[in-house]
Amino acid sequence: MSETTASGIHPGEPHRGDLSGRLNWLRAGVLGANDGIVSVASLVVGVAGATAESAPILAAGIAGLVGGAISMALGEYVSVSSQSDSQRALIAKEKRELDEMPEIELAELAGLYEAKGLTPDTARQVAAELTAHDALAAHLETELGITEDSVVSPLAAAGASALAFTVGALLPLLAILLPPADVRVPVTFVVVLLALAATGYTSARIGGSPPLRSTLRVVIGGALALVATFAIGSLLGVSGVV
Repeated sequence: MSETTASGIHPGEPHRGDLSGRLNWLRAGVLGANDGIVSVASLVVGVAGATAESAPILAAGIAGLVGGAISMALGEYVSVSSQSDSQRALIAKEKRELDEMPEIELAELAGLYEAKGLTPDTARQVAAELTAHDALAAHLETELGITEDSVVSPLAAAGASALAFTVGALLPLLAILLPPADVRVPVTFVVVLLALAATGYTSARIGGSPPLRSTLRVVIGGALALVATFAIGSLLGVSGVV
């Protein structure tokens, strides 16, 4: 028989209310790292296909890393800013309604619980008790599916996105610069595909989807990107364009 605490919660089980938010942050970090791996790897492998010199590869890799991290940060900042502005507006509206018409809001909350399957009397009692405990939290969670703590900081989101991209981008950059010139491309292919397999597996585990399918999808997509950019770089190098 499993042990439970006095509140009926099994020890070790994730019953924290912010679990979904933390999983979203983790998934976003994995996807950001994946973007950094694929974009910078494709860039440096393409340049390596055109020239064996390290300086152009380093310049292209750093440019791709910095530009990609800034782009990811800006995109995340704009997206999260719009989301957080909407959430704050909804929270302010709910506070105003609770101040101006508490009885109507109580009846609305009871109706929502009744719609979930509770009897009218039970729904009214639950609504009243939760309202007495924290009226705003009860309405936000039941009506809107949010909490005051779930409003994400745009700056924090932008920083996390840029950091995840940078960590991912450093892998192919180091993989192509550290080995000898004659093996740098094969080594980069292996490192990148292993890293993509790790991010694909991690993303699948977080999302609860079959790991093999998700991993293969990410690895095959990354391999195609590497082959395509290396082939283009090689053709440009052979033709004398670069």
